[in-house]
Amino acid sequence: MRNLSLPLTVSLVMGIFISAGCGARGSPIPNQPPPLAPCAVRAINLRMIEVTLPTSDIEGNRLLNIEALRVYYLSMGTNYPSALEVFQQGEAVWERRRLDLPPPGKIIKVNLSNFGRSSGWLVVVPFQLGYIAGVPSQVLPWVDPIF
Repeated sequence: MRNLSLPLTVSLVMGIFISAGCGARGSPIPNQPPPLAPCAVRAINLRMIEVTLPTSDIEGNRLLNIEALRVYYLSMGTNYPSALEVFQQGEAVWERRRLDLPPPGKIIKVNLSNFGRSSGWLVVVPFQLGYIAGVPSQVLPWVDPIF
């Protein structure tokens, strides 16, 4: 009779490896957190805006901090743009990072008196860790400094 112990042992070991699987399971990229809620913004005068930092993400989860805050500018076009259009097509013209930002829910004043651009539109976008963009704020008009 033939010795079956070696093929049985090899089959058993192979079965263990196959059933246990090799490598990591699940998505190799971790789930991204939900975007931050938009900042509340209002114009104080022609050159200064007041930004209230969000306190939660869009799902209502409380924030511990905000990584960065950016103001985006898009030059005047023929149509009133959406906040997403200003963010995607515009350029970042002002930024403040976490160490220079107050905690969520606090107010920050953004002085744009040295911002010499023609008339256009502004939005404020909060960023979380990993520079994941939050929801852009409402669109604010920017008036040419010549006026």
